[in-house]
Amino acid sequence: MTRRILTRVGAVLVTLWIAVSMAFALGRLSGDPTSTILGPMASNEQRDALRAELGLDRPLLTQYFDYLQGVVTGDLGSSLQFYQPNLQMIMDRVPFTLQLVGAGMLIAVLVGVPLGVLAATREGSWWDRAASALALLGQSIPVFWLGMMLVLLFAVKWGLLPAGQSGSVQHLILPAFTMALYPMAHIARLTRATMSEVLREPYIDAARARGLSTAAVVWRHGFKNASLPVLTVVVLQAGTLLSGAVAVEYVYAWPGLGQLALQAIQFRDFPLVQAIVVFGAIVFVLLNQLVDLIHVAIDPRVR
Repeated sequence: MTRRILTRVGAVLVTLWIAVSMAFALGRLSGDPTSTILGPMASNEQRDALRAELGLDRPLLTQYFDYLQGVVTGDLGSSLQFYQPNLQMIMDRVPFTLQLVGAGMLIAVLVGVPLGVLAATREGSWWDRAASALALLGQSIPVFWLGMMLVLLFAVKWGLLPAGQSGSVQHLILPAFTMALYPMAHIARLTRATMSEVLREPYIDAARARGLSTAAVVWRHGFKNASLPVLTVVVLQAGTLLSGAVAVEYVYAWPGLGQLALQAIQFRDFPLVQAIVVFGAIVFVLLNQLVDLIHVAIDPRVR
C-alpha cells in the first residue's frame, strides 16, 4: 500500500513538472513581450531596460529554476498587462468559470444520463437512433459556432435572453447550454454503451425473474453497476471544461478564466499564461485523483 501511494504521488509530481515546464517553454517561445508593452516605436535601450527589469536578460536556465521555485512556494508572478499578482487574478476569475462549468455539467448529466439509459433500454428503436444521432451531433458541432447561433436566435432575433456578460441567471442560460453540448453527447453515448452491456448480464435476467419492476431492474441493478465509467467521464469532463472554456467565454464575453487566458495570450503576457496553465494542470491532476477515490468508494474490487 505504501509503495502504491508513493508511486501515485510520484506520478502526480512528474505530471505537474511536465506541465509547468511546458508552460515555461511555450511562454518563452511566444515572442518578446517588450514589443507589445512598449510598442514598435520604442528604442533598443528602452527594450533592454525592460528586459532587465523583467529578468529576461538572465540565462534561460536561471529563469527556469527561479520559475520552478516560485511555483513551489505559491508565487506565480505578476501580470505584465494588469500589474497584479497572477494568483489573485486567477482566484478572482475562477468563481465565474466554476459557475459556468457547474451549470453546463448539471445540464449535461440531467440530459445525457436519462438519454443514454433510454436508448439502452429501447435498443434498435427510433429512440435509440435519435439519441445516437443527437450524441453524434453534440460531439461534432463546434462550440463557438453553436454559441454564435444561439446568440443570433435567442438574443438578436427573438430578444429572449442576453447576448453575453454575466450578472443574472438569464445571462448564464445560453453559455451553460453551449458548454453542456459536448459533455452531454459524450455522457449519453457512454451511458448507452455501458448500460447495453450491463442489461445483458445474467443477474439482470435473475432480477426480472424475481418479478422486479422495470424501473427497479434498470436503475437499481443496471445503472448502479454501469455508473462507475459514467462518473469517471463526468469528473474528467468537468476538468476539461474548467481548463478549456476559452471559446465559450469569448463568444459570450463571460469574465472567467478562459477570457483571462485569451487576453494574456493576445498581450503576450507570458507570466499570466504560465500561471493559468499551472493552475489548470493542478486542477486536472486533482480531479484525476478524485476519480481514483470515487473508484475506491464505489467498487469494492478496487479496495
